Amino acid sequence: MKKIAILTDSSAYLPPELVRQYGIHVIPLTVLWGSETLLDGVEITPAEFLQRLAEDPVHPSTTQPNPDDFRVLYEQLATEFDAIVAPLISDELSGTVNSAQTAANDFKRVPVRVVDTRSTSMGLGFSVLAAARTASQGKSLEEVEEAARAAAARSRVLFVVDTLEYLHRGGRIGGASKFFGSALNIKPLLHLHGGRVDALEKVRTKNKAIERMIEVIAQFADGRPMRTAIIHAGVPEEAEALKARVSEQWDCPELILTTLSPAIAIHTGPGTLGLAVCPVQV
Repeated sequence: MKKIAILTDSSAYLPPELVRQYGIHVIPLTVLWGSETLLDGVEITPAEFLQRLAEDPVHPSTTQPNPDDFRVLYEQLATEFDAIVAPLISDELSGTVNSAQTAANDFKRVPVRVVDTRSTSMGLGFSVLAAARTASQGKSLEEVEEAARAAAARSRVLFVVDTLEYLHRGGRIGGASKFFGSALNIKPLLHLHGGRVDALEKVRTKNKAIERMIEVIAQFADGRPMRTAIIHAGVPEEAEALKARVSEQWDCPELILTTLSPAIAIHTGPGTLGLAVCPVQV
């Protein structure tokens, strides 16, 4: 039986217990803060990041791992595994896929399959978990890669931000730009669409935006069991309340609560609250 390594990037920000359980390998994105370079989730935690984001007049940025970073990791994994499947953050949001594929093109020791999930956070996370669970069942490289792609295609990610300012600063505002002029007066409901951040609806208050987010996902669920994740940036009480709500709204065979990685919170800002779901395939 071939051993297949599952590799992802830190923007998925899977709960540590799941990373350990499935032996998932994580390559960190990098936060650039003035003259500092900080590895996402390694040298700066979400809590530390959000506190500094609120206090530091210098706005950070992010950068992807370079091809050499991936080559080094591929070499390490090839000593233990027969193949590598790497579901990664959307190439519309980061150059990570390009770096991974560039490194894979020159790597001959074991097959490497790079998957552009067209998502991030737990939209990416569900793809990673699908690949890891399939690999743990001893399935083929093709089946593991297909599990990652299928889960990514089935997943939806919706979120509410306190302000569009951070998306605007980071250049990730995408289709939500049409809301920017009135951003002070609304709490837009956003989603990942076509690999980018896009506007779904304009809502006047955060509470109403959260209600609408739940309605949209409940309609999408349509009675189907849904793997569900609550994602947030610095609002654990709101996240816990949302978790309790959604557990009553639809069948959640898996219900995860996790924070946004610093590499993503840079663009969404503090106070972000979201839902990621992936229908269970039967």
